[in-house]
Order: sequence, then C-alpha cells, then structure tokens
Amino acid sequence: MEVDDLEQQLLSQFRSLATSDRDVLITQFQKLIDGQMTDRGCEFFLDMTNWNLQAAACAYYDYQGHNQSLPEMSLVEDVTIGEGESITPSTPFSKVWRLQNRGCEAWPPGCSINFCLGHKFGGIDYLPLPTLEPLEVTEVRVCMVSPPESGIFSGQWRMKTAAGNICGGL
Repeated sequence: MEVDDLEQQLLSQFRSLATSDRDVLITQFQKLIDGQMTDRGCEFFLDMTNWNLQAAACAYYDYQGHNQSLPEMSLVEDVTIGEGESITPSTPFSKVWRLQNRGCEAWPPGCSINFCLGHKFGGIDYLPLPTLEPLEVTEVRVCMVSPPESGIFSGQWRMKTAAGNICGGL
C-alpha cells in the first residue's frame, strides 16, 4: 500500500469514528494496525492515550519505529596506532580501523562513525560509513594530530544510524 493511500485511509477512519465505546475503539485500532496486536495490547495503547484513537495509532507506530533492529558492528583490528602505542607530540597520523558488519542485515544508508568522548586529536566529528552486507569488512581512516604535550590520551568513537541511534563503539 502506498504511503499516500495509507494516509487517506487513516484520515477517513479517524473522521468517521465518533464513539467512546471501548470495544469499538479496540476494533478500530485493530483495523488500523492490520491485526498485528491482541485486544489487550490495543487496550494498552488506547488507555495510555486516554482512548484517543489517533494518538494511540501514533504511539504504536512510534514504538514500532524504535523497535527495529539496529546495525551491528565489531572492531576487527586497529590497523594503525593501536591501544598503548605512542606517537611523538604534535605529529599528524592516520587512524585506521577495520570494521565488520556482524549483523544479519546490510547497514542502512546514513550510518557514520562519530566522535563522542575524550580527545579528538584534531580530527573530524564524524565520518560516513558505506552500506555493508552481513559479515562484510571495511576500513575507516581518520586523519588526526597527536596532542602537543606528552601523556596518555584516548578518544571514543561510536557508530550511529541516520536517525541518531548509537549501535556500536570503537
């Protein structure tokens, strides 16, 4: 069913429903979600939204959108500059990670590696990732500069989806 057709169908059902009978509302809610939930589940969403059918449908679809599986990523190898390695102060370097899609589905478009904590080493805030098929491997490279003073420094990078869901870390 096309999105426009679905929207028109939902609007028509919402306009034609002018009842406060709980059984009728549960039946209508069941129709809206193609019978994907028990009466008890429908009652939960309706009760949560003060028996407002439109708000219940929105809550259900919001929940479904957040309930989708997230991409899975694992660090295969620190190709350059591994944990505990030292670099001369103020030295440009490339940090390379070898990553693998450990999930059962391809990574969706819009995934990225994002800096989130510690020292960024003059690098970028995020780097787009390719869409990888399950078990496929890729290398990600970020150009950085070591801090001007000696010491122990680290930075944390995380994988995010286009919607901003965090789903893996380096």
